[in-house]
Amino acid sequence: MEENVRHTVKQILTEYLQKNGHRKTPERFAILDTIYSLTGHFDIDGLYRHMAEKEKFRVSRATLYNTIVLLIDAGLVIKHQFGNSSQYERAYHNGTHHHMICTSCGKVTEFEDESIKEAIAGSQLKAFSMSHYSLYVYGLCSHCVTARRKKSH
Repeated sequence: MEENVRHTVKQILTEYLQKNGHRKTPERFAILDTIYSLTGHFDIDGLYRHMAEKEKFRVSRATLYNTIVLLIDAGLVIKHQFGNSSQYERAYHNGTHHHMICTSCGKVTEFEDESIKEAIAGSQLKAFSMSHYSLYVYGLCSHCVTARRKKSH
């Protein structure tokens, strides 16, 4: 199935680039392919390192930033703002999930909750047709709770 997803996202990007008068460069497709080989969230620096070390494909950070903007516009990548950091994840064929963000260490953990999904799906939003949503829950992760307890004793 992953190969089908990769093929589909390449088609979506090709159509987006043609429609908007952008060039179809090997760098853009390599970045897209790398993103869709990752699971979970990533930031630009992590993507840059991954491409250089694992993929042996060097692109500038400017190229990464510009391509991410195109991929967001094409609906292929989602941008999240977790506190002070921007993180991204693939958008196509990525099931609905929620995020817990630790306000102390910044750790982001994905979770799923069927009752939350059902409540949101059952919501009657007036004059609005929902396509997707993101849910962020802020608090302290178990590691930070334990560290604070030890510090206060």
